[in-house]
Amino acid sequence: MSREQLHLTVAAIVHYKLQFLFVEEIDKQSGKRVLNQPAGHVEQDEDLVSAVKRELLEETGLNLEPTAWLGISQLTAANGHRYVRLNFLFEPAELPSHFQPQDCDILALHWFSALELTQAELPVRSRLVTDAIEVFKQGVRLPLTLIQPPR
Repeated sequence: MSREQLHLTVAAIVHYKLQFLFVEEIDKQSGKRVLNQPAGHVEQDEDLVSAVKRELLEETGLNLEPTAWLGISQLTAANGHRYVRLNFLFEPAELPSHFQPQDCDILALHWFSALELTQAELPVRSRLVTDAIEVFKQGVRLPLTLIQPPR
């Protein structure tokens, strides 16, 4: 596998009032509508926490601070690319009354409980989505201080 096929990504797992926030988007491989957490690539010279906060703001319009991280997930996709994903947890005490995606690739926002996600009409983009929910349900909460800031 070449370096061009290795992708460092971040995802925002937003949990509020027993539900999780998902974005509806078009999967670039299948062309189908899918559900995903707000997520994306870490940009050059961007630290991990800044990257996940940027992705969350772009894809949902929410400007929140992560409370913990849920570890690292890995996936080798059908296109042969390997994705390394750091999952960050956001558990806000309250949310603004109105927020919306700034990224035109996001078609809609959805709130689902873990059970409702399994019954949703739209499929998840990849197993990374459900893996993050399972880790959350297991009670994993890693302190953000374990992620060293860039120096």
